[in-house]
Amino acid sequence: MKALITGASSGIGRDMARNLSKRGYDLILVARDENRLQELKKELEIYKVNIEIIAMDLAIEENCKELHKKVKDIDFLINNAGFGDCGDFTKTDLDKEIAMIHTNIIAYHILTKLYLIDMKKGNRGKILNVASIAGFMPGPLMSTYYATKSYVTSLTSALNEELREAKSRVHICMLCPGPVNTNFNNVANVTFALPGISATYCASYALRQMFRGKVTIVPTLMMKLGTTVAKCVPRQMVTAITARQQKKKIM
Repeated sequence: MKALITGASSGIGRDMARNLSKRGYDLILVARDENRLQELKKELEIYKVNIEIIAMDLAIEENCKELHKKVKDIDFLINNAGFGDCGDFTKTDLDKEIAMIHTNIIAYHILTKLYLIDMKKGNRGKILNVASIAGFMPGPLMSTYYATKSYVTSLTSALNEELREAKSRVHICMLCPGPVNTNFNNVANVTFALPGISATYCASYALRQMFRGKVTIVPTLMMKLGTTVAKCVPRQMVTAITARQQKKKIM
């Protein structure tokens, strides 16, 4: 069995690599930081699995297509690469936001599409898209990030229904956590208003639920309640509540 993990050098992606290597998966690990990938590869060698590392920036569209050409016959795709930013929309950096859109949306879209075509032909395989609780609501002061995760949740839900109607054995799902203790908050310039869970727990929970056939994976009870509230409460009220929470995050 072989898994391709993007954003594998740290956080949730790294802990998914650790988890899957223990399960006997061969791994293709993709991230921009080659040194961290080399460190992770060395760490995982004790599990006697084949590990290939690819240092690549998936914010560049052609790199995503090149990755698919280079890496074939995978059983499992984890789209995990991504980052956020925080601040008033008129004051945040446009170039950073464009890179975020390319990483959080376009890379996911390209890799999901190309590998899903392959998997449907073989009638097997799994895709796990790492989204966020942010994908279920608007997010003032993190408006671009929340919008990118809304794209991921919408796309994944739609593709799951297409696969169900086609009676395909391919499974697609999405991980939608709340705060996770990773480097995310440093890149996004925020401090979590709520306590975060560990990346190790998040990765382990996500993989267990994915193997059980879950489509929407929300790791904690509080976040599950949050998704329910977001569906039931008027959108403008949810937006106002989210705005108040976001103001607590700004560093």
